[in-house]
Amino acid sequence: MDIIDSIILGIIQGLTEFLPVSSSGHLELGKAILGDHSVPEESLLFTVVLHFATALSTIVVFRKDVLDIIRGCLKFKRNQDLQFVSKIAISMIPAVIVGVLFEEQLESLFDENILLVGFMLIITALLLYLADKAKDTSKKVSFKNAFVIGISQAIAMLPGISRSGATISTSVLLGNDKTKAARFSFLMVVPLIFGKIAKDILSGEISTESQNFTALSVGFIAAFISGLFACTWMITLVRKSKLSYFAIYCLIVGVIAIIVSILN
Repeated sequence: MDIIDSIILGIIQGLTEFLPVSSSGHLELGKAILGDHSVPEESLLFTVVLHFATALSTIVVFRKDVLDIIRGCLKFKRNQDLQFVSKIAISMIPAVIVGVLFEEQLESLFDENILLVGFMLIITALLLYLADKAKDTSKKVSFKNAFVIGISQAIAMLPGISRSGATISTSVLLGNDKTKAARFSFLMVVPLIFGKIAKDILSGEISTESQNFTALSVGFIAAFISGLFACTWMITLVRKSKLSYFAIYCLIVGVIAIIVSILN
């Protein structure tokens, strides 16, 4: 993988991790378009590096919230912080179960499966359209909501289903405040990303031998910077009910992906 490809894929990951258009789906489309022929170990390491970059950008954007939550939990004085952390933990349960039980089956879907990505993008479009039409409220995410949103996050492990789109849409459709829904959606994935990275490293699945560290570095920087922009922008878009634009985009890209896959 050369430098230009790394920058392009890094920007794709950074933008699509937060914008509701499916980062996994767009990475698969991007690799197919760029003709990425990396061996599995190289491709896995690059994907992990990009996800690590977007996780860090999430922490930077929500640094005040993260620090407040950590301080509150350490002092055991702020019940709302302990509750928030508990809700994050609950939301992780479905994804952890699916990831552990069906890891090999999920990984088999990430092999430039353009037809599947196309259909899943259309489902994402439908979710975004429904969420955009929902009325905004002042409700906070409840413990029950956290688990349901977690189920959406687990389903979003399929390439083409937007994680942020699915979780924010589910939260909004459950009647939660749109800004709080976006905040919860972005923070709930951080522990999962770090957990997945730790698992891959400890299991030895990631090999750092014969790696192009320059390509990895520029990909990381591109994903981190574009992630900062996309995360901040997405919060504003959700608050202003602009998700329908992304629904149209996902529908168009999904249909094109299906047509291209069938013709090939």
